[in-house]
Amino acid sequence: MPAPLQGPLRPTVNRFKLGGFEVATILDGVSIREKLYPNFGGNASAEEVHALARANNIDTERFEHCYICTLVNTGKELVLFDTGNGNLARDIEAMRGRLPIGSLVQQLAVLGHKPEDIDVVVTTHGHPDHIGGLVDGGQPVYPKARYVFGAAEFDFWKKGENVREARKGNRELFVKRCVPLADRSTFINPGEDVVSGITAIDAFGHSPGLLAFHVESEGKRFMITADTCTQYVMAVQRPDWYFDMDDDKDKAVASRKRILDMLATDKLPFVSFHFPFPGVGYVEREGVGYRWTPHSYQLSL
Repeated sequence: MPAPLQGPLRPTVNRFKLGGFEVATILDGVSIREKLYPNFGGNASAEEVHALARANNIDTERFEHCYICTLVNTGKELVLFDTGNGNLARDIEAMRGRLPIGSLVQQLAVLGHKPEDIDVVVTTHGHPDHIGGLVDGGQPVYPKARYVFGAAEFDFWKKGENVREARKGNRELFVKRCVPLADRSTFINPGEDVVSGITAIDAFGHSPGLLAFHVESEGKRFMITADTCTQYVMAVQRPDWYFDMDDDKDKAVASRKRILDMLATDKLPFVSFHFPFPGVGYVEREGVGYRWTPHSYQLSL
């Protein structure tokens, strides 16, 4: 008897040891986006973007957009970076068909954690796919957590000045979901620690106050780069190319180049929020940019 086809199946959690810490990357969901160009390479040409896609064996028109949250267990605290999409696609008409329903809470359960186990929730920046899972039905999803926001990022969205037209709805969402958490929040700047061993790094550009994070334990180092690079080919091999969703495109390019240079120079493993799951790998210099090599077993030995 023929077996029915059931569609793609992929892993959704990945965990490894980093010194005295454990780090888990968690797939909150996946969407397929149309128009590789001009989503990427708006300051280049369609021909250049499509040529780079073909050279890397990826589709010239569509691209996969993963949503990867990160959990760091320091042995003392569980620190969650970003909360994914939550129920935005259910609750907001404009998000339907664009964002998947988030599965972060279900995936945390696979790792043996409940929402009330989370001690710290860090928001790398205020875009919908990073704050959608903070609140559900008007209540915080992580009821016992301390919240951490970048000071510049929180201030920008709260004030609502100079918000570009495409982000007006984003600003309303931030005010509804994040501002009420202010009295339970800590606001940090680049160079400051979330907890011992986890330090914020300036990645401004994709959003006004985007933060990346350097994680270190017992001499082992790792980076959480959030949306510094949003595609493993386009943003890495040509970091000078614009990404349509970057709020300040020139500043985003500068941050991208600076952080990629740091990762390549120090040979640091890192996770990127929108890379193919589990989102962990390395970069090395190549041509006018860099090349991403996915993690295989380096962090599992």
